[in-house]
Amino acid sequence: MHPALSIILFTTLSGAGLGLGLWFGVASYGANNAGTVIGAGTAILLSSIGLVCSVFHLRRPLRAWRALSQWRSSWLSREGILAPTALFLLFVQAGALWLESPFAPWLGLTAALLCLAAILATSMIYAQIRAVAAWCTPLTPFLFIAFAAAAGAFLACAVPGVPVFGSKGFAVAAIALNIAAWILQYSWWRRLDRVGTGTSTPETATGLGQMGQVRLLEPPHTGTNYLLDEMGYVVARRHAAKLRLIALILGCGFAILLLAVGIAVGHVPAFAIFAALLQLAGTGIARWLFFAQARHAVTLYY
Repeated sequence: MHPALSIILFTTLSGAGLGLGLWFGVASYGANNAGTVIGAGTAILLSSIGLVCSVFHLRRPLRAWRALSQWRSSWLSREGILAPTALFLLFVQAGALWLESPFAPWLGLTAALLCLAAILATSMIYAQIRAVAAWCTPLTPFLFIAFAAAAGAFLACAVPGVPVFGSKGFAVAAIALNIAAWILQYSWWRRLDRVGTGTSTPETATGLGQMGQVRLLEPPHTGTNYLLDEMGYVVARRHAAKLRLIALILGCGFAILLLAVGIAVGHVPAFAIFAALLQLAGTGIARWLFFAQARHAVTLYY
């Protein structure tokens, strides 16, 4: 699939923002006013940037509102409803924390659940597509949730004024989450190397396999088209292997090392900022490969 920058930014930044919103909703009670503004504001800003980027991936962005009308059957519509609703509740929770309202914890828990549901909906946009064998696996939702939770935890460690986020225990938990996310990513890559484009072939697609090998009499098109542009992207295996290694080094190795140094010296927030940036960089590369290495079954005809 064509790894469009808009969709990579959407899945990476929106996931990180919703992940931070998840942690902020659960563990922000007792935050001071500065921590409330920074935590909720960062979550809302990152998620909003990601959602805006997703609109630019559409052929006709002005009609994006129509995607929200199919919530009964479309995971894209569900994600488009759940994410803004979660961000709105985070905003309301931040106001409740500022005013020291007793309803703040309940608002936070509801916002956290909506953030989790929005991440799941985003992952299901891809996991439900049976024609893309790389995505159609239960690992895909777990992968999105794990990376969102890990990125959110790294960002949370950088938020001052929230007692839980500044603790060494939470930083250790963030490291453990990040390790788990990258183990899932490695498992996802191993599966991708095994299944490739899936079990579909021109013979099975046409039902003529019993007659021998199916060959096209003429090419489907004489020039480029939407299917080739969006679904026929190919990345060399050697380049993919290098990018996987770079993603692991940045998003897992260096990010964890920086946060571990912060734990050791007792200045978690200062080191967590740079650790979170490295984690996001590694996630962005992995997400580029998520699209670049996924091939739609329609490419069998080309």
